[in-house]
Amino acid sequence: MVNTTTTAGLIGVVLLARHGDRTGYYQDPATYNSTQAYITPLGEQQEYELGTFLRNTYLNSDSPSFIQNISTDVANINQLAVRADAGGGNVILNSAYALLQGLYPSTKKSEITLANGTTVVPPLGGYQYIPVESLEFWQSPSLTSWMDCEYFVDHLDRLYVSSTFLNMSSTAAPFLTALKPYLGSVSNNFTNMIYDHVNVQYTYNKTYYETLPPTFLQQARYYSDWLQRNVFTDSVQNGIGQISIRTLLPEVIWALGNMTKPSNQVKINIQEIDYKPFISLFNVTNATLTDPEISGTVNYASVVALELSQNSQGQHEVSMKFKNGTQDSQFRQLKMFGNTSITLDSLIQQLFWTTINSTNNWCFSCNQTINRGCSVFNFSNDPFLYGYGTGYTG
Repeated sequence: MVNTTTTAGLIGVVLLARHGDRTGYYQDPATYNSTQAYITPLGEQQEYELGTFLRNTYLNSDSPSFIQNISTDVANINQLAVRADAGGGNVILNSAYALLQGLYPSTKKSEITLANGTTVVPPLGGYQYIPVESLEFWQSPSLTSWMDCEYFVDHLDRLYVSSTFLNMSSTAAPFLTALKPYLGSVSNNFTNMIYDHVNVQYTYNKTYYETLPPTFLQQARYYSDWLQRNVFTDSVQNGIGQISIRTLLPEVIWALGNMTKPSNQVKINIQEIDYKPFISLFNVTNATLTDPEISGTVNYASVVALELSQNSQGQHEVSMKFKNGTQDSQFRQLKMFGNTSITLDSLIQQLFWTTINSTNNWCFSCNQTINRGCSVFNFSNDPFLYGYGTGYTG
């Protein structure tokens, strides 16, 4: 399974990127449906810096992670596949655009010369227009699969009455009581997204920043991490608590598999998402067993890289790396199933059976018969959510 010798450079990479800083929003603890949120200038800058980091990592010929045969300055849109969740405000979609500005910044190298000898540079100093596929809530459950999922609500109900949850809620009670004066109209119930409110106010409200007692922000983050970890994981790989990654994995597997084909042109596949799939991904791959500190909510502008290479035996290998927002200056190597790299075949064997890759599968897995297209679904003709299966034949 494990091979340490690879050929020079990468074949390609699949990137899971979290959006940048945003305005506050409300997430219903009973369903995890949420209100709209919008990206801030800080969030745009975070994503731009992430794009610059990724440019230095994958488009720099001196980098050990340089992607073979990729266009480095002028974007070749056939080499890029970018998809972003467009529901719930503009924060995720606009994060994708900001990231791409850093990945492929404006350049005069994209200029053209007309027949009459006139040289034309695109607007904004050679701004590069890279297409982003925006996925609305109503189009597919792929990037928001926990929403309108009845069995996920059942999962939440079981969690909230479990002894583990009740014990942690009791432990947190004194802090939540002390925090109440700093929450305004926000409930201090342990199920609520208290950290989000505290963090937004601490970032943008000068009076709040100056008066919030020391350690309160860190304590709010600690309890939030515990809660989100338990909401978006499960005791088994195909548990409903992991649904946020189970509907995203088909795209990941398909993209990696497609990169192994001689006819493939895509070198970088980017999925711009929120925090939930990261928690589930780290759990289903056992990455948290060796790096337990990554088990909570990832920071804004975090990224997971699934790098595809080929070893000296001709096998395709996948390595998973993680950068936790601006907290990390470089990638850290993670382990999947105890190994720093595994063959693509092994990755598919370990994970594909857990995936939810069709509308039929999602409706059945969520006990949903009405919303998100389930009411009109033709069960005798099961179209894939994404239009394909794994796309990989070995």
